[in-house]
Amino acid sequence: MDIRAGLLSGSKRAAARLITMIENGDPEAIEIIKENYHKTGKARIIGVTGPPGAGKSTVTDKLAKLVRKQGKRVAIIAVDPTSPFSGGAILGDRIRMSDLNTDEGVFIRSMGTRGALGGLSKSVHGAIKVMDIFGCDYIFVETVGVGQSEIDIVKVADTVLMVMVPGLGDDIQAIKAGIMEIGDVFAINKSDREGAEKTATEIELMLDLNGMTEYRPPVKNIIAKDNKGIDELWEALESHYKYMVSSGNFDKRREKAIETEILEIFKQNLLDRVMRLQKNTEYLSELISKVFNKQLDPFNAAVELANVLNKEEGK
Repeated sequence: MDIRAGLLSGSKRAAARLITMIENGDPEAIEIIKENYHKTGKARIIGVTGPPGAGKSTVTDKLAKLVRKQGKRVAIIAVDPTSPFSGGAILGDRIRMSDLNTDEGVFIRSMGTRGALGGLSKSVHGAIKVMDIFGCDYIFVETVGVGQSEIDIVKVADTVLMVMVPGLGDDIQAIKAGIMEIGDVFAINKSDREGAEKTATEIELMLDLNGMTEYRPPVKNIIAKDNKGIDELWEALESHYKYMVSSGNFDKRREKAIETEILEIFKQNLLDRVMRLQKNTEYLSELISKVFNKQLDPFNAAVELANVLNKEEGK
């Protein structure tokens, strides 16, 4: 298969193959993205996050169907827990969205976290670019839901939808700092349950304490399984986008995302060089031994390691 031609001609198979290549660390995949990077930046990226059991998959499913009614192409990247056996995604989200699989205008991909504590693996970043080049108008990135540590989504999404659910109790306090930092729109799903209004009030109080002046994240009560409140939720997401564009914050957020990505790639490249050095010379093991025996401190060890890498590069 000609992956390059297939990607640009709208072949789902080519796009899926390219994402698999990215997951497997195939250098050709990076070259294809480099060649087509000028085609990125057109898709709107909406992050969907929240605690486990909040119904993120159902909310994403309903929002995707609403967008499809507008004639837009949609991608859903569902980040599932990584299987301890295969290393792949467990695929729970994809099963719940099975009726979207037959829609030619929807691309669904389940991806594993692969140990990424922030909720996103580096492969997800590549998959977003593939979907952007592929020509999707909206890319939904649904994260696994691991509480306060799940903040990576704000580094890639234009808008972050935080899906909550009644009955969290003390859990809402445990994730308060995280959700206050990354939530642009809040949805209280399963609002037919007891405690929905209490949960909404708690979030409103948190927003009051946060002292937001320019933009205050809206809090919407929805029942996703019954499609109740989805239209209003979409309007809130669109309102956030319009605010970001009119205030100039849209470009600022994307520039910040690019800065973060460049630094992450640089750090990964540096780490790869260290691992190659260790494989060829075991220099890192020698440094570790020196620090362990108090012949050297870790700060100077890091300086020595950097000097050795510079010398290797100069050869």
